[in-house]
Amino acid sequence: MNTDLFNMGFINPSTNFFLKKTHQRKVSKMAMEVKSNEKNTPFVENNSNRRKIMQILTAGTTLLGSFLQAEAKEAKKKNWEQIEIPVDTVLFDLDFVKDDPMHGWLVGSKGTFLETTDGGKSWNPRTFANLDQDEELTYRFENISFFGNDGWVIGKPAILLHTKDGGKTWLRVPVSPKLPGEPILITALGPDTAEMTTSAGAIYVTNNGGRNWKAQVKETIDSTLNRTISSGVSGASYFTGNIIGVIRDRSGKYLAISSRGNFFLTWQPGQEFWIPRARETSRRIQSMGFSENNLEKGLWMSTRGGGLSLTGKTPDFESIENFDFQSSDIKTGGYGILDVNYRNKDELWAACGGGILYSSVDGGKTWKKEEENKIVGSLYKIKFFNENLGFILGSNGVLLRYIN
Repeated sequence: MNTDLFNMGFINPSTNFFLKKTHQRKVSKMAMEVKSNEKNTPFVENNSNRRKIMQILTAGTTLLGSFLQAEAKEAKKKNWEQIEIPVDTVLFDLDFVKDDPMHGWLVGSKGTFLETTDGGKSWNPRTFANLDQDEELTYRFENISFFGNDGWVIGKPAILLHTKDGGKTWLRVPVSPKLPGEPILITALGPDTAEMTTSAGAIYVTNNGGRNWKAQVKETIDSTLNRTISSGVSGASYFTGNIIGVIRDRSGKYLAISSRGNFFLTWQPGQEFWIPRARETSRRIQSMGFSENNLEKGLWMSTRGGGLSLTGKTPDFESIENFDFQSSDIKTGGYGILDVNYRNKDELWAACGGGILYSSVDGGKTWKKEEENKIVGSLYKIKFFNENLGFILGSNGVLLRYIN
């Protein structure tokens, strides 16, 4: 038997051992019966017994072969594997050093900061030299982004960290107490260059490692809504001053959802303020994103209760007209869709509460529930770095890695 099948996980050694032992007992029993009857049984009967033994051997071989085929078939069906990590905290984000694609970082609550050097197969805890251990446990590191070896991390209470050497050393960058809102998204754009967004909708860019920041939007979202409240955007009068689910596409265009999920907003470089937009459904918005991380490919929107819709054409961020969202045929049984991401233009994945995953291979027209994942908790963030490198983050320290 090919022992590589054991090493690759295609067959269960303990189960196979049971099958072989059962088979051996049957053969031994038949052999004893034949031996006890050899003296008093004619030659023809001995031949009959031998034929029975051969039939049992053949049947056992066929059974084992069928078992191996079934195991191999089942292994091929599996798309994700759960990675063991040394924490059970809430995970928020991960990214890889662009100059070293096997080198990545994973961040989360209670000071969680993990490093991998093998493409995410194993993760090791790391600490910051300039942070006291007890102090570090109070932080929730929520977002991380790399461009080359240049990386940034933001967290709560408000903290901003910067590395120029792929994470070997980190420098704490001061965050102004006058900043409108809290930092919630950071995007590395080049050496010493990054773009930061706050929970109030402020967007800033630095070109000198965070010593100075230049505002890209002239007013916060609440100021915009107070000025344009007569525009008729449903729910705008109930805005609490904060936004959630801020997403940036590769070209610098933004989506943001109001904290109540009753409307969303858009912004692109060159605009002086965010544009509030009404949702076209009675259900509140759960999450939103860019198809293939590119506005040119369209948008997706999930709503409370498991609804999902995608735009049929490229939305116009300059226009104040409503976007054309088309409902997607996905049946989650009421579980909310927390994130959607594309592996390529045809294959996309949806993560839901209850540890449920759905996949589509036709651009979201039809969906299939992934049965093999038995996850306790919620799966809430999907990230693909290329077609062969993808991860899903979940509650209680759950980390899934895509299997090519």
